Amino acid sequence: MKYLRPFDPWNSKLCTCGKKYSFNPYTGCSHHCLYCYATYIPNFFKVRLKKNLLRELEKDLEKLPNKSVVSMSNSSDPYPHVERKLEITRNCLKIFKEYDIPLLIVTKSDIITRDIDLLLELNCTVSMSITGCDCLELNAPSTNARIDAFKKIKEAGIPTVLRFDPIVPGLNDNKLWIIETCDPDHVVTSTLKLKRDALNRILKFKPKIGLSLLRLYQSGERKGSYYYLPRDVRLNLLNKVTKLCNQLGITCGYCREGISFEAPSCDGQHLIRKENF
Repeated sequence: MKYLRPFDPWNSKLCTCGKKYSFNPYTGCSHHCLYCYATYIPNFFKVRLKKNLLRELEKDLEKLPNKSVVSMSNSSDPYPHVERKLEITRNCLKIFKEYDIPLLIVTKSDIITRDIDLLLELNCTVSMSITGCDCLELNAPSTNARIDAFKKIKEAGIPTVLRFDPIVPGLNDNKLWIIETCDPDHVVTSTLKLKRDALNRILKFKPKIGLSLLRLYQSGERKGSYYYLPRDVRLNLLNKVTKLCNQLGITCGYCREGISFEAPSCDGQHLIRKENF
């Protein structure tokens, strides 16, 4: 398949997602989050169109194994700013509707509210990243704009996942009110995992924050190309989120932490209607 790919091709032992396929309607992302991990993609902060996307997507869907889940998107946000005009993601959603494919839609953009009419006709879960770290998410919609969008999606009756991810110590670990305000069906959370290029970007654009993080991560551990906080620090941060979710009756999963959790899935797949499995 050309544009539908198995998720996590590196087979990371830290990944706890169920089996799914990844689909990115765009190459690159315009949100310019300084901590972004997806900069292994060349010129990542420049959004590009994909050749013959809609035609190739239909070809891929013809080959997709039965009962497969598709996650959109895991690297390039499906709702960059140009989506307001181009409607590429909206046209992709129309194709997914024709094929009745279960979808996990992951975004940082309030543009998604435009497509509520389509989302209501899909078997989908909407997962929105809201961290409260606007100072590190240079070109993304504001926290308030995303919270408003999240509430509209939830009020429409669409299953919702809040990605309180990443937790950046000293920056948003005191902003758990976002979870209570959004009242999602599920929360995905994880601590900031730094790659060298991400740290360099933070040091360049937000030097005070970058130097603070550098001191914290010097006593942490390295896993592959990522720098992790010390395990006890991570566990303390994750436990704060889990404790609040338990109080609110919300399931909570962790992303690539190597720490167990009780939720049926980390990414919210358990919210998709079971008759499709």
